[in-house]
Amino acid sequence: MTESPGTVVVTGVSRFLGAHVAARLAADPRIGQVIGLDPADPPAALAETLRGVELVRVDLRSAGTVLADLGAEAVVHLAITSSPDAIQGGRGAMKEHNVIGAMQLLAAAQQAPRLRKLVMRSSTAAYGASFRDPGVFTEDTEPREVPRGGFARDILDIEGYVRGFRRRRPDVVATVLRFAPFIGSRAETSLTRYFSQPFVPTVFGRDARLQFVHVDDALEVMHRAVAEDHPGTFNVAGEGVLALSQAIRRAGRVPVPVPEPGLAGAMSIARAMGLGQNGLDQVDLFVHGRVVDTTRLIREFGFTPRSTAAAFDDFIQAHLGGALVSPERLATAEQSILDTIRRVRVARQEAS
Repeated sequence: MTESPGTVVVTGVSRFLGAHVAARLAADPRIGQVIGLDPADPPAALAETLRGVELVRVDLRSAGTVLADLGAEAVVHLAITSSPDAIQGGRGAMKEHNVIGAMQLLAAAQQAPRLRKLVMRSSTAAYGASFRDPGVFTEDTEPREVPRGGFARDILDIEGYVRGFRRRRPDVVATVLRFAPFIGSRAETSLTRYFSQPFVPTVFGRDARLQFVHVDDALEVMHRAVAEDHPGTFNVAGEGVLALSQAIRRAGRVPVPVPEPGLAGAMSIARAMGLGQNGLDQVDLFVHGRVVDTTRLIREFGFTPRSTAAAFDDFIQAHLGGALVSPERLATAEQSILDTIRRVRVARQEAS
């Protein structure tokens, strides 16, 4: 029987994911102590959530011997940023936080003599998204092309450091969890903001296949990864897929088809206006889609996340209060948009 670790260190506890993972672990009687690491104090909204967690202010880029000093037996690394923040320094600061932070954390983990478990948050973005992709990715599938987006490239670098750590510390059970995009009643991400827009930009002529994971199921998988031993790399996603058009219809939103460069340009404008943090990772996802196999997760963890459709419906009910546009009005709006596109095309052809 797996013996749960006595002292667990969780990074990134000033954010929703880190705070709730730490809180779940602190409430588990099998685990002795939970310590949260973060360079910033958690916001007041998370204070009650973190009541049973000891907080230590540490910048991971200078982690040093902090894990050894804390007597860490398990480390859960969640301090990873998925989109750049212009106020915090943009893409350069994001890469330093993600890549350098992970590298320094793993260096500290290597020097922690009591450490016997490492759980690393990763992403299905590691597979990239291109027209050359297979229908379904397994954990052993290599990306066909180097991803364009900064977050995906950071994930590949981080996973490379974990492979090196595994070679240096074979005594540590290392678990890498590649999560599909988070969604659900409590999720607040660039993806949920995208689907919350009244008019949702899409790529003309494309209908990407998408997978999501409910944030509560993600928390459960991370909890099990700490309380039990599950070495290896695992895809974490809800079974089934939603086409982008299906997701937009379920949300009661109106799709606005634009050429791919137009979508990238629209998202750049949205970032500049503070309306969203979508980048090339999301653009490529909405163009090409991504579907992963979760057989290994279900078999090894004995846990099946709720389906992609169920997770998305939970998001709709909580964030949008159900569909905002009736099917009839939605069909009329879509037809109007398509008619406008056709008129513009005809006008351009006649002008030329």
